[in-house]
Amino acid sequence: MLYHGRMRPSIKGALVTLALLAVAGLAGTLTFVKATGLSARATPGPLETSVARGLRAWSIPEEYEVRINPMPPNEESVRNGLTHFADHCASCHANDGSGDTELGKGMFPPAPDMRMDTTQDLNEGTLFYIIEHGIRFTGMPAWGTGTKEGEESSWHLVNFIRHLPKLTPEELEAMAGMNPRPPADVRQELEEERFLRGDDPAPTEAAPSHR
Repeated sequence: MLYHGRMRPSIKGALVTLALLAVAGLAGTLTFVKATGLSARATPGPLETSVARGLRAWSIPEEYEVRINPMPPNEESVRNGLTHFADHCASCHANDGSGDTELGKGMFPPAPDMRMDTTQDLNEGTLFYIIEHGIRFTGMPAWGTGTKEGEESSWHLVNFIRHLPKLTPEELEAMAGMNPRPPADVRQELEEERFLRGDDPAPTEAAPSHR
């Protein structure tokens, strides 16, 4: 709006302030990038962690925050979630949900300990959204398939995540047998089987351990 052929002082001052804030924000971002090298080896600080969690909470659509898990948290559902978690999630999150794996600790931010309140206090719809859609700029992929079966699997995972603080040694042992096996282990087993049969040595390349 013009005032005697000129921009109103209040509007001009606001625009100048916004421009200065934008320049300061850009300078701060460039300084942060240069100082950290965007290395994934660093540990997120309290401020960065708080801001990231706040942005994640703000970004999740409200419709998910009120969604209720249609799968009752019974033994069958927890078992389904356990099986899926062991095969798809444990390589980063560990069977016990601690995140204490080579992959999990090497990410930025590191895979969280899902037994702690920071995960357990999230509502069911938020956990479901994170599983289905993933989180940008982290190692969390989107597992959603857009199918009813896929959503049911995600809801079973939600029930299993709730069960993590009460995981038993027997369940952990069962999960260890369900984890994808490294190609080196598969190759060694093939070589041993061929040796016992008296066949030629096994090929050096093993088949993928899982899809």
